Amino acid sequence: MSLPGYNQTLSLPEGLAPNEASPEWLSKGDNAWQLTATTFVGMQSVPGLVILYGSMVKKKWAVNSAFMALYAFAVALLCWVLWAHQMAFGVYHNPLVGKPIISLREGFLLRQMDGDPPPRLPMADNVLFQFAFAAITVILLAGSLLGRMNFYAWMIFVPLWLTFSYTVGAFTIWGEGLFEHKIIDYAGGYVIHLSSGVAGFTAAYWVGPRHSHDRQHFPPNNIIQILGGAGFLWLGWTGFNGGAPFAAGLVTSLAVINTHICTATSLLVWLALDMVVYKKSSVIGAVQGMITGLVCITPGAGLVDPWAAVLMGMMSGSIPWYTMMVLHRKSAFFQSVDDTLGVFHTHAVAGLLGGLLSGLFARTNLLRMMYGSSSTYGPGLLHSGGEFHRGLKQMGYQLLGAIFITAWNAAVTSIICLVISRIVNLRMDEEDLEVGDDAVHGEEAYALWGDGERMPKPRRLRIPPLYRRLVSNPSST
Repeated sequence: MSLPGYNQTLSLPEGLAPNEASPEWLSKGDNAWQLTATTFVGMQSVPGLVILYGSMVKKKWAVNSAFMALYAFAVALLCWVLWAHQMAFGVYHNPLVGKPIISLREGFLLRQMDGDPPPRLPMADNVLFQFAFAAITVILLAGSLLGRMNFYAWMIFVPLWLTFSYTVGAFTIWGEGLFEHKIIDYAGGYVIHLSSGVAGFTAAYWVGPRHSHDRQHFPPNNIIQILGGAGFLWLGWTGFNGGAPFAAGLVTSLAVINTHICTATSLLVWLALDMVVYKKSSVIGAVQGMITGLVCITPGAGLVDPWAAVLMGMMSGSIPWYTMMVLHRKSAFFQSVDDTLGVFHTHAVAGLLGGLLSGLFARTNLLRMMYGSSSTYGPGLLHSGGEFHRGLKQMGYQLLGAIFITAWNAAVTSIICLVISRIVNLRMDEEDLEVGDDAVHGEEAYALWGDGERMPKPRRLRIPPLYRRLVSNPSST
């Protein structure tokens, strides 16, 4: 390598010199981090949500609930690379969606990512990372439907919802669609969490409730494993928010520490409210508070100050707690829909809250570092200074984005459910609902004696009558 103005030639170490497998535009450090972050996000779903769902439901639904998550992860990947990635991030087709083109061509996967400035990564990193986002979205949605949805209906639902609902949210907010460079959504408060919460609640309405006995009595089958699944979620969010900038830079570091600060604050606030109101420190309540904190910080993780992350954690630990623990029990509207794991509260409410707070707390310099100097995002209302009108305008866009995502998901999810209901039943038969996993899959999560199985009769040694008499009356001998 020659430097201008110098006669001597400098040579890089062999491991750093560009070559066909490592072109000049590729940053090996960024690439290594991005693949690691993608793995973190994938592990939130498998095994994270597989374990969480399989443990958080009644024992008879453990296999079905875990399998719904595993199936969705697998089929989402094929849909994503065959058409959905390009619909969400590809060439402009209309204001709602891109052209459905396959994403498996070598020339496409190995070229540099697009952007301003372009990340120093291959497009394959973008395809895989965004797949992990898409997969976890539909798996989160499943939390509203556990314990009664016909598995064959779920097999049809996943590709249809991913194609006609998720891709539209991603393209309009993150791609070149309707709200390009208008709505602040750092890593998916609207695209992922508001979408999954609204769509899950809508689908739960159309599928119908669980068996009446299950709805009244639905204890988790393994609280210790719930904590294990929750751990995958919490630590996996390091990659969820840390991978969004597609570079191992300053915004990434800020996003990661903000994520954990907000989550810890939210968990403690939820726990405190449980202890004050119900006089018990609920483990499941703490997990719910953890989730709402993770969701709330997501749309602004790399764009707000740490003190703002603390405030967001306080609000995400209290407002969704109120909607779930108080409002849900008093509202006839919420009671009429059987949202099994309360996904509407933990994801829709927390995601909406995070989106609005991001519009309030986002800093101008962090927006510039994340999206480039030419970005048109307005500053957060609190940091608008002499540009108050721009901050107010940004808050308007945040509200508009929430309305659009809510309306689109409610409408499209309803249409999908109605179409599927013409093919197969959305809800299982009553007989299958009474039995659970064994009726649906022919398998059970736990094989324990005395739990639906007959105990084998113990074998007894037959003693001849003469010998018994001799033993009972030894003096006669």
